[in-house]
Amino acid sequence: MLTGKQKRFLRADAHHLDPIFQVGKGGVTENMTKQIAEALEVRELIKVSILQNNEDDKHDVAEALAKGAKAELVQLIGHTVVLYKESKENKKIVLPR
Repeated sequence: MLTGKQKRFLRADAHHLDPIFQVGKGGVTENMTKQIAEALEVRELIKVSILQNNEDDKHDVAEALAKGAKAELVQLIGHTVVLYKESKENKKIVLPR
């Protein structure tokens, strides 16, 4: 579980990132969460864009992505989800205490 200070740090770190995944009409799939988990192992911090044609509630989509990828939901702003998961082998981000 991330503290407020850690979430602020990660939000600032994610500000310049572009979304690398999009959730569209098909919603959150098992294959998508698997790919997101693999991307998180490499990058630790990613953005996911929820497209306008997605009919699910954006909060449900964000929770499903975080749960499926076993990641922390850092932020949901507009239709953009920021996810963080500490990497086992490619640790780059050092969180404040």
